[in-house]
Amino acid sequence: MHIQPALLARLEAHLPATLQILKDMVAINSHTLNKSGLRQLAELTSKAFARLGFAAEYVPSVNPDFGEHLILTRTGTGMAHIGFVSHLDTVFTAEEERRNNFTWRIAGDRIYGPGTEDIKGGTAMMWLVLQTLREAHPDVFNQTRWTLLLDSSEEMLSADFGALCVERLKKAQAALVFEAGWREQNKFNLVAARKGRAAIRVEVSGRGAHAGNTHTRGANAIRQLANTVERIEALTDHSIGLTFNVGLIHGGATLNRVPHHAIAEVEMRSFSVDAYQTGLRKLKALESETTVRSVADSFPCRVSIRVTHETPPWPKNEGSEHLIDTFREAAAELGCEIVREERAGLSDGNFLWQTVPTLDGLGPKGDNAHCSEVSADGSKDQEYVEPGSFVPKAALNIQALLRLLRSHP
Repeated sequence: MHIQPALLARLEAHLPATLQILKDMVAINSHTLNKSGLRQLAELTSKAFARLGFAAEYVPSVNPDFGEHLILTRTGTGMAHIGFVSHLDTVFTAEEERRNNFTWRIAGDRIYGPGTEDIKGGTAMMWLVLQTLREAHPDVFNQTRWTLLLDSSEEMLSADFGALCVERLKKAQAALVFEAGWREQNKFNLVAARKGRAAIRVEVSGRGAHAGNTHTRGANAIRQLANTVERIEALTDHSIGLTFNVGLIHGGATLNRVPHHAIAEVEMRSFSVDAYQTGLRKLKALESETTVRSVADSFPCRVSIRVTHETPPWPKNEGSEHLIDTFREAAAELGCEIVREERAGLSDGNFLWQTVPTLDGLGPKGDNAHCSEVSADGSKDQEYVEPGSFVPKAALNIQALLRLLRSHP
């Protein structure tokens, strides 16, 4: 990469402070259900950005089991408005971190620890970008209205945060999501689309009976669920990016009883809005395809299918493609390339793209997100971030922001 010497010097000068912020964040357990830990992390984050002139606001989640969302704002003298998006929570409980000795650990060119990649490293990247932009280009920094939104419950899919982002970023030029982004030499992956996801509950109601004396009266709900599960899995169509996964099954109470009730938890994912809707229609049609009846009187099992949670697809769209083009132009100035990625996992960007141009993958490079275990043979390894990826990615982010913001008064 060809980073201007003055910018490179500033980024490298601020890297130790960036990594110290990350280290302090990693030291705080912020599992989604650890409300006190989330508040502690939010206050630490607020303090770091307060030095850049950001004011903090804590917004309660609609779910009382979750912590408060954090919004950091800084008004600008011009009309430009940029949103940065991250999240506070991780998937790791404090007990899991202790059990696997999963703490801040430097090994070679990696820093291990909970949230280093997903997504505390991304929040630290936000600080490095803004701190450096303020010094190197104070005119652009001060003219821009900045809104930083950090979700308290991203790992458990809280749709209320998406609504909060839409409300606060209605007229913004961009929403930049700081999930990790892959880098291979001078090629940077940026995410311009993500699959949508529907969480689905399949409930089967049958009829109980004594498994020995009155077996013929029973309508076995587990058997019916097994048949329905086969049909659900058969709906997967990789040619259009539509997948179904039956992840959990519950049913029955004891061996000597024909089970009268069984439940499956299913997820469906798709990039395409059309494929997503088609999948839901085909799934709902399975309610009428019951096959299990009692022998005695043909009492039928009944199948109920309902969507319990939805994260909409983020398909290819004009706004995200415009941002990709802006980053490509910025990358060309730095002597590097952009690789457009469509990622199957979810992020808060799924809720934003229809309201404001959205791009994801702005964070540093890392790997093994959601992994806390490590094995001697290397077959299992913990989540980590590469500290050497911060400066190059921050330079790309700054260069793209300059191109984006200098076109606005």
